[in-house]
Amino acid sequence: MMIHVVQSGESTGSIAAYYGVDPTRLAADNAVPADGSLAVGQTLVIRFPRVVHAVRAGESLSSIAEAYGVSVRALWRNNWPLSGGELVYPGQVLVISYLDEKRGVATTNGYAYPYVEPQLLSAQLPYMSFLAPFSFGLTAQGELLPLRDDALLRAARQHGTRPVMHLSTLTESGQFSIERATLLLTDLAVQDRLIAQVLQTIRMRGYIGLDVDFEYLPADLADDFASFLGRLQRLLHSQGAFLWAALVPKTSAAQSGLLYEGHDYAAIGAVTDGVLLMTYEWGYAAGPPMAIAPLPSVREVLDYAVTEIPSEKIFLGVPNYGYDWPLPFVQGSTRAQSISNQRAIELAIAYQVAIQYDETAAAPFFHYTDAGGVVHEVWFEDARSVVTKLNLLSEYGLQGAGFWNLMRPFSQIWLVLDSLYDVQ
Repeated sequence: MMIHVVQSGESTGSIAAYYGVDPTRLAADNAVPADGSLAVGQTLVIRFPRVVHAVRAGESLSSIAEAYGVSVRALWRNNWPLSGGELVYPGQVLVISYLDEKRGVATTNGYAYPYVEPQLLSAQLPYMSFLAPFSFGLTAQGELLPLRDDALLRAARQHGTRPVMHLSTLTESGQFSIERATLLLTDLAVQDRLIAQVLQTIRMRGYIGLDVDFEYLPADLADDFASFLGRLQRLLHSQGAFLWAALVPKTSAAQSGLLYEGHDYAAIGAVTDGVLLMTYEWGYAAGPPMAIAPLPSVREVLDYAVTEIPSEKIFLGVPNYGYDWPLPFVQGSTRAQSISNQRAIELAIAYQVAIQYDETAAAPFFHYTDAGGVVHEVWFEDARSVVTKLNLLSEYGLQGAGFWNLMRPFSQIWLVLDSLYDVQ
């Protein structure tokens, strides 16, 4: 794999010719628009096939996979334009394998809301070990709020991805609730009732584990939260299921603030089978323009986390989105719009501005002026920033990566992942 940064005057054709690859595949892999438009400074992922196969009449994706001794999931990962579908046609060229030298095996998890676009989900699922439908919340009585997960579970099973139940303190309005968390964590009768509902849901819906995401817990609930997770783990293990917990990005045990104080890394790490570090949202909708997951900040969290939790239990949180801030930024009134990484590239193309790259933050950004004369600042992720994050998996010996989220299209993140690691 190579990552090419587009220069002025280049086209998909000229770039493909330089690297000796198929321009049609290069454009399809990187979601280049039909008119071939590129932004100066945008990245293109270049992959070099080792073995290819031209589809013959009567062949199917499964028969081709069997002939080469590979899985259909591997063919989906090697051929992004298939979009996780099984339709092939005579003359179509499929990549059986690439020349990539992979860094090892990684476990991956992705989050999706029930309203995710079905074809987008199907395209991404072959790159996921696990799918966590988001989210089963809590009622005011501390009971389980239902989730319309049928389509997500069906798609996961069709693509060989294992479903994980996601439990949060989200209310009917989609907000994290301290009150509902407090009720659950301090009342054992309420806990018993909820845990029974969770275990029944896992059995009935075919989930293989539970991911607990309780945020904004005050310090006086830290011990109760760890105790709750310990109860859950014992009961889940008796049912053959595992337990994960999502953790806020702390850099020390004594870090102050409502976001951090309720998560005791050491205590939680001891009673869970895995943790997701939410290493993103330094740049956020209500904050000033900056990288969503600046590399030095991510490293600082990891450096602390591995002193409290075994590295092989840790999933690194990887953002799959960007933000578009109108300027000037005014604290308390300016809000950024959350956008896909693909949309960020489209904006740079539409406004004919060059994408820049902050080497320290390891993140791309640019400015543009809209039709109303308002200047905007955009930060997002590209192939370069994704590589720097995914390299941390092997550097720190982590279990894998958790992607927030699968709702927005961006093929490059999956091309990079598949080039660096064998997805477990």
